[in-house]
Amino acid sequence: MTSSKSRLALSVLATTLALGLSACGKKDDEKVATQVAARVGSEEISVHQINQVLSRTNTAGATPQAVQTMSREVLEKLIDQQLAVEQATETKLNRSPEVVSQLEASRRDILARAYMQKIAAALSKPTPEEIKKYHVEHPQLFAERRIFNVQEILVPAAAGVTEQLRGFASAGKSMEEAAAWLKSKDIKFGGGSATRAAEQIPLELLAQIHTLKDGQSVVIQGPQAVTLLRVASSQLSPIPEAAALPRIEQFLTNQRASEAVAANIKQLRSAAKIDYMGEFAKAEASPTAAAPAVPTTAQAPATDGKATTALEKGVAGLK
Repeated sequence: MTSSKSRLALSVLATTLALGLSACGKKDDEKVATQVAARVGSEEISVHQINQVLSRTNTAGATPQAVQTMSREVLEKLIDQQLAVEQATETKLNRSPEVVSQLEASRRDILARAYMQKIAAALSKPTPEEIKKYHVEHPQLFAERRIFNVQEILVPAAAGVTEQLRGFASAGKSMEEAAAWLKSKDIKFGGGSATRAAEQIPLELLAQIHTLKDGQSVVIQGPQAVTLLRVASSQLSPIPEAAALPRIEQFLTNQRASEAVAANIKQLRSAAKIDYMGEFAKAEASPTAAAPAVPTTAQAPATDGKATTALEKGVAGLK
């Protein structure tokens, strides 16, 4: 309801501005609607520019009067911006190497994003059957959703104690016992505790944690760190199907778009002639590297020698 009110408010705003700023003085006193909200010197600021800014603003629940007030504030800021642009141009800042470089970077980013959005927009939406199937196949996120209180001990993979940690987990040893053993071996480790809902846990990890009962542990092997994770306690907190289905639709939409963009860029890379130059030519380049930034449900392993908690990232598409 608030979304529809917001759209109505924006529509009323556009109409009001167009009519309120209409030109007069034509023959027979005919009023001609204009989309110009203001002129700064010879430059025009349009209603479209105002609405574009408002579209990026949270106007949920705002009345038409409130939105109109916001539009006036936006217009004043656009006027200030135009004055600054004119001064920057007059003082030739637009020709400085740093500004030119930033403008080009912004242009490249906008064009690349527009291309990726075009790919995503061409995709079909998930069907009701696909959404239902996902709901049934992932009860740990919905019907059997739990909120976990977990404890972690993180050890560098180079320490070579994976099997010993697995022994602690299978034997039901406490985290204190595991920590004491690591200290006795003079092995450095990190750790902590956290409370996480199921959707805040990476899907790959959630599949393992969901099978654990309170008090049980699991060992998670990563390239740079090994994690001993224990479910200290948990609480069942299911999500009703009616609330789950819209989230699943959005998640599947995001996932489908991510995969399509990645596949498209991979194809473009394979067809393009790419020459690595200078110091970058010394290292062997991966043919599939440098894919665009796209959402993912997988969690990145520890980097820079610092163990990253296994619960640091969740399923963003389901939030």
